[in-house]
Amino acid sequence: MDNTKIKDFQVGKITQGFFMIKSSTVRMTTTNSEYMDFILSDRTGEINAKWWEYKKEIGDYFIPGTLVKVRGMVTEWQGKLQYRVDRIRLINSQDNVNPEDFVNTAPLKPEDMLGEILKYVIQIKNRDIKEIVSCALNEKKERLMYYPAAMKNHHSIRSGLLYHILTMLRLAERVCEVYPHLNRDLLYGGVILHDLEKIGEMDSNDLGIVSNYTIEGMLLGHIVQGIKMIERIGRQVSADPEIVILLQHMLLTHHYEPEFGSPKRPMIPEGEILHYLDVMDARMYDMQKELEGIKEGEFTDRIWVLHNRQLYKYILKEDEDEESINLK
Repeated sequence: MDNTKIKDFQVGKITQGFFMIKSSTVRMTTTNSEYMDFILSDRTGEINAKWWEYKKEIGDYFIPGTLVKVRGMVTEWQGKLQYRVDRIRLINSQDNVNPEDFVNTAPLKPEDMLGEILKYVIQIKNRDIKEIVSCALNEKKERLMYYPAAMKNHHSIRSGLLYHILTMLRLAERVCEVYPHLNRDLLYGGVILHDLEKIGEMDSNDLGIVSNYTIEGMLLGHIVQGIKMIERIGRQVSADPEIVILLQHMLLTHHYEPEFGSPKRPMIPEGEILHYLDVMDARMYDMQKELEGIKEGEFTDRIWVLHNRQLYKYILKEDEDEESINLK
């Protein structure tokens, strides 16, 4: 029972282990009793947990980014695993645990990812786009090293925002090889800037754990904040007003639909490509994350962020002998 990992949780089992609190909220039951709603995580995954016997006198200690030891029962709710907390405490020195061992991180070192992103910036030939992008990166550099790209969902891991930008830049480079009429400067600039103001939208500690959204993030969102950032930096570097508007248009439209935060759809090819690169990278991340937790030949649970779909982990063997194909 000691130190059970989330990936090994099974319904009906009593388990205990060390976990990181990703979020914690005091809620009310239908009978007006308080309980604490957690998202607990380790390197193998995360799970929703309920502490029904919530004790107000110690509840204030259980905040996001805190390491805790928990004992409880694994249950199921609406087709997903849930954890019923029976006992919980903060870790102590005798537990001998390292906080960074409990945080999901990007597969590449942040220093290496930033270095590769800067190589794309060097390739930008338009002076105004290069200066706007360079200034924005320089302003956000320190926090960019550890910030996630979301509170939940895609790339909600330490350095996830850097990883999201980098993988999209790699995709953008390949797409430009297929569609040479695209403006690389504009597309690279849009990729780097499109989610950069998520740093202003969310509050995150240096472990990449988001505690909440900022006031500006709640009232404006990262798209509006990003447009304001481009306007401010554009004036600072005396950029061509049309270049500023083009970059702002790409940010404004990259969610594509009004219900997702974009009041307009893209009106330039680079904006259209930016939207689909963003969707592609987010979907591939979410799919890979879900498939890692199941065996070959099995289906995942329904995944809300993927339109409530189930995914199938197929078995596909490669033939060892290569044979030529004769086309008649």
